[in-house]
Amino acid sequence: MLTNRKPKSKEITEAQALKRIAAQCAKSEHCSGEVDDKLRRWGLSAQERARIIAKLIDAKFIDDERFTNYFVHDKIKLSHWGQRKIEVALRQKHVDSSIISNVLDAVDDNEYLEILRPMIRQKMESVTAKSDYERAMKTIKWAMGRGFTMDVIRKCIDDADEYAED
Repeated sequence: MLTNRKPKSKEITEAQALKRIAAQCAKSEHCSGEVDDKLRRWGLSAQERARIIAKLIDAKFIDDERFTNYFVHDKIKLSHWGQRKIEVALRQKHVDSSIISNVLDAVDDNEYLEILRPMIRQKMESVTAKSDYERAMKTIKWAMGRGFTMDVIRKCIDDADEYAED
């Protein structure tokens, strides 16, 4: 006789969870929010999750500020994200807003400009528009979608306009 019951997932003990998550944290950076979400999916109670996270923080497996620094620089250099998009992603990972602010404030606008300038030039060449104004608006909308702030976008568009005039 067939039943529609799903097989029970294996129960994981606190010690097993600590061992598994510590191994994952040793391989790559994770923040406490990511670890908590994973432990919750494994079915651990709030007290067990709190104890595991505290042990990982004490052992330096988890450091939200270190994670945020790596995350910000990776997203700028590799994914070409702007400040707003990075901030939203970090909030979704439950990183403390004071840590997010400190790390993002430490990033120089020139880092964003170095990434966005060539992207803006390339985008402005590929955008079809009836006027320069329309081209600029479409490019601004595109750059805002990548998470860049208006002041950084404006500088890049002004630079692109000067580049086009030369």
